[in-house]
Amino acid sequence: MALLTASPSYPVVDVDATATAQALTRAGVAHELVPWDAARDWSAFDAVVVRSTWDYTTQVAEFLEVLSGIEEVTPVWNPVPVLRWNVDKRYLADLEAQGVAVVPTLYVAPDESPDLAIVTMPLPLVVKPVVSAGAKNTARHDTTASATHHAHSLLAAGHTVMVQPYLQRVNSEGETGLVYLQGAFSHAFTKAPILAGADGQPWTTSDGLVVERITPRDATPEQLAVGDQVVQYVQRRFSTLLYARVDLLPSDEGPVVLEVELVEPNLFLSISPGAADRFAHILRGRLSVA
Repeated sequence: MALLTASPSYPVVDVDATATAQALTRAGVAHELVPWDAARDWSAFDAVVVRSTWDYTTQVAEFLEVLSGIEEVTPVWNPVPVLRWNVDKRYLADLEAQGVAVVPTLYVAPDESPDLAIVTMPLPLVVKPVVSAGAKNTARHDTTASATHHAHSLLAAGHTVMVQPYLQRVNSEGETGLVYLQGAFSHAFTKAPILAGADGQPWTTSDGLVVERITPRDATPEQLAVGDQVVQYVQRRFSTLLYARVDLLPSDEGPVVLEVELVEPNLFLSISPGAADRFAHILRGRLSVA
């Protein structure tokens, strides 16, 4: 089995790598970490699992083309049609159309002006591209002028832009991540707000990497209801998901979906006892019927 990663030069550490490798070894599953753009005979692997491929966002078309080629000769998990849908955050509109509570979002294409979308949303607001990972090119804005400048710079670079209200309850309650394995809820965590700084930029280390402060949490019934609704819809539309992460924000109306991570999310397996072994046994079971 191949576990797909980013280029060796990519600076972000996969926090799940050690726990996953150790669990797969305990489960007797042979595995190898392989960069997604490596020149390999993919048919030599029983399956390919997309994991820490975080450098794909600057070459999305190539990434999907490579995975489509891999899927012709061996199973890819999650499957390529799921990944193709999930790489562009306009999937939130699909979820909203299904009655899922999502963060209110307006989209602006490169040939459109962001001005109306920005004045429509209450301040503070968040501006980001529809294709990104690790909060890259994402910022909170407390003024219309700074939001407009940010949006225009992204549009000039060819990005489609998202404009969302900044839900301020996240400052006190944090963001909730719900992790699903094989379509079933596994565990939850709290992520401290990363855009709460005075400048609205993500908290970063000295070398520019986004800081994610993660702690375990017990998901509420309301949060699980939203997460289950998301996962059930995606599985009806595509197929059973090997893994999924549903990120929620608190709002006055209840939990709302910020993102659904189906491509390369950190699953934070180490914070939940037994999660890594559950993941490994699911993989072993899939290999036995692949």
